[in-house]
Amino acid sequence: MAKNNIIKMPQLSESDRQFIVLEKQQELIREQAKLIAEKQMGFKLSSRSISRLEGVNPDLVTVVNAAIDMTKVDFGVTCGMRTVAEQEALVAKGASQTMKSKHLEGRAVDLVAYVGPNITWALNMYDDLADAMADAARIHGVPIKWGAAWSVGNIAEWDGSMEDAMNSYVDLRRSQGRRPFIDAPHFEMM
Repeated sequence: MAKNNIIKMPQLSESDRQFIVLEKQQELIREQAKLIAEKQMGFKLSSRSISRLEGVNPDLVTVVNAAIDMTKVDFGVTCGMRTVAEQEALVAKGASQTMKSKHLEGRAVDLVAYVGPNITWALNMYDDLADAMADAARIHGVPIKWGAAWSVGNIAEWDGSMEDAMNSYVDLRRSQGRRPFIDAPHFEMM
């Protein structure tokens, strides 16, 4: 006579059952968080950001639009084309250092990084944003300079991360006994 291959399971206590249920719930929460994070990678420019690109060189607009599709960091456009009066006001209050700004020609944009609905000034977020701008510039063949890596030149030709590019600029300025001028939101055509 064949024996039944029945494995007897020990009875679980109520606390063991609750632990297993909680563990399963935590696993589901982690999976949902991962799905949400993956969906958040698809950022889009707001209508306000799009309107701020009016008058900006079409090649630079192409790079910004490509970068928002590639970025790990949500961003918006705070400034594109400026009038002479706007530039004069910025220079007067110390928010800009020159009247030869590429914003006057529509060849520069300032981008601001977001964490959720809030603007962030954390420099590492701008490194990531600049990585997306460099990738987009490479793809579209548009030479771009970044305001946190002035000495690097065309970021599309830089072999490394934008964090490395910024550090290279900072090291150069310090070796010259000069303070670096970091304008991380600024991107301009060369």
